[in-house]
Amino acid sequence: MNDEPSPATRKPRRSDATRALILSAARERFAADGYDRATIRAIADDAGVDPALVMRYYGNKAGLLAAAADPDLRMLSIPTSPRGAAGEALVQHFLERWEDDDILQALLRTAATNDNAAERMRLVFVKQIAPMVARLSGDAKNASYRAGLVASQIMGFALCRYILRLPPVVAMRRPEIIKSLAPTIEGYLFGTRPV
Repeated sequence: MNDEPSPATRKPRRSDATRALILSAARERFAADGYDRATIRAIADDAGVDPALVMRYYGNKAGLLAAAADPDLRMLSIPTSPRGAAGEALVQHFLERWEDDDILQALLRTAATNDNAAERMRLVFVKQIAPMVARLSGDAKNASYRAGLVASQIMGFALCRYILRLPPVVAMRRPEIIKSLAPTIEGYLFGTRPV
């Protein structure tokens, strides 16, 4: 016999605690099942709440993903590298992050069609990528410009490899990816900005 109380007999929770439970359950479910297979009902069951409450707080599954996905790209762990090595270090770092974080992949997939997810990705850019590029390039004045180019390369590659799963891109091994992308990233970090 199940000792769990039914949703009708569960004690009401404060909204902030309930939201935290829902977000925790969503992170685990999105990571385990991916965005497409995760359901609001399963996330609500994992959190011990009614699915209608999830919808009330987050609107839909894409809104829930945007709230649950708070990716930490761990930019401070990238060492400041000299020219010629920074591009490789950055590509290596991003490959590790994309491959270790299913929620990051789900967020990228959803950002193309959901404003909340797109805003979350823009915040990652502003708060994590631009400061890292300023630190690595030593060019605070042009950091946003350089970061935009770096992000377009890294996110474009991630889209092709992890979301669209283009066969030639999926087939690439890590050393080949690094060798192919690092010179472009290096140019974005240290190249002269066109006038």
